[in-house]
Amino acid sequence: MPPVDAPAGWSLARRDAFREFHRASFGGLDGPTRTLMYAIVSGGEVVGMVRMTRRDEPGTVETGMWLGRSARGRGLGAAALRELLHAAAAAGMRTVVADTTPDNAGAISVLRKCGAELHEEGGKLLARMCLDSALPTH
Repeated sequence: MPPVDAPAGWSLARRDAFREFHRASFGGLDGPTRTLMYAIVSGGEVVGMVRMTRRDEPGTVETGMWLGRSARGRGLGAAALRELLHAAAAAGMRTVVADTTPDNAGAISVLRKCGAELHEEGGKLLARMCLDSALPTH
């Protein structure tokens, strides 16, 4: 989500910007933001979000995820990414890419569990998941 010019914390301005950021993607992969977002739900509560955004390269989407601190370390990130990989394949995509920082151990673990090929470039860790082969099941 883009930065919000508002006081620190979960202010009304930040909540409104957060809602608008997500509403802008309601058009899906063919909409103006070329993005599909999914809530990550655990115990009836929304604990995060995972998205895929169409890239210019045909058959390719980029993914990103946010997971609340209280939901981390329980396998929810890998489960959400596996679901997203299946949704991307069902939408006709062949490749899912992502990037993170080399010190983001949680993201790296999730990407590895989901079969990502990882390499470092320009201070970022780049991930590529090919959907032409078998998708991860666990």
